Amino acid sequence: MSEALVATEIPEAAAPGVSGARQFWRRLRAQRAAMAAAAVVALLVLVALAAPLLTALEGQDPTTYHPSLIDSARGGVPIGSFGGAGGDHWLGVEPQTGRDLFARLVYGARVSLGVALGATAVQVLLGVVVGVAAALGNRWVDQLLSRITDIIVAMPLMIMALALLAIVPENFPRPILVALIIGFVAWGTIGKIARAQTLTLKELDYVAAARLSGWGTWRIARRELLPGLAAPVITYAALMVPANISIEAALSFLGVGVKPPTPSWGQMLSSANVWYQAAPQYLLLPAAALFVTVLALTVLGDGVRTALDPRAASRLRIGTGRRQEAKAGESTAGGPKAGESQVGKADESKVSKEATS
Repeated sequence: MSEALVATEIPEAAAPGVSGARQFWRRLRAQRAAMAAAAVVALLVLVALAAPLLTALEGQDPTTYHPSLIDSARGGVPIGSFGGAGGDHWLGVEPQTGRDLFARLVYGARVSLGVALGATAVQVLLGVVVGVAAALGNRWVDQLLSRITDIIVAMPLMIMALALLAIVPENFPRPILVALIIGFVAWGTIGKIARAQTLTLKELDYVAAARLSGWGTWRIARRELLPGLAAPVITYAALMVPANISIEAALSFLGVGVKPPTPSWGQMLSSANVWYQAAPQYLLLPAAALFVTVLALTVLGDGVRTALDPRAASRLRIGTGRRQEAKAGESTAGGPKAGESQVGKADESKVSKEATS
């Protein structure tokens, strides 16, 4: 009996024979919203990667002007309904330029997603290196790196990015520059997370055993500490990607991000803010793409956080069980509550056992 009780109390994370990746995938699949968001993100990534193929299928490109498709007498409004949408231009054309809107939208997905993922990679790399070095260094190294991290966290991201983007030469590739600046200016929070987690991990028994066996500091960090940092770092990185997409869109909207003719969703919004009445699809399409992408990545990041944290899943199960018991107690009008019936059954079984003994 006691062995059965112990077996039922073992959490899923401690079950032997099941790999961590399999547990993570099982928890993630149990969340329908996260799986739907993952499908949307996968579709967006596929569209971004297949942008040349899709535009070739349409027969257009994102930079060619089509002046014959705009009405110069009305200030450059596209000719035809829905912004000139048709078989040759699936989503219509841009006002004033006549460039194909579908081609610029799918190529803009490449830029926006690429900048966000590149910036996230830089943030994770810098934050983990600085956080682990601060936690494993002596008191002076920890104080120095911690103060640098505090300065980075307190630094206004948009102001610093605007200042740095304004002084860099124009011939430098703009998407790479935006990704690097966002990454170098916004790694402070993940650095704090890595330092706090490393300070907790290095006090555990298996790390002490590795230290007593003669392992060096960086070997311990690589073999023992970095695997323990994977869950919180991946969780926070999943939530940083949509934030970086919004930052890139804001910088491009302000005119200091990605420069024309390279398409970007934020740049398209910046050009479309005066056309929302004459050509509303020019504003609504990139805005809808940004909204769907950020929402899907945010929901997926929250699902990853829940799947990587077994305590969140156990808290959810406990809360759901309590709500079900409360509903069952309310539905039995005038009858005994679930807790009282269980206590009564336990007392009866105890009395019967004493009688037989």
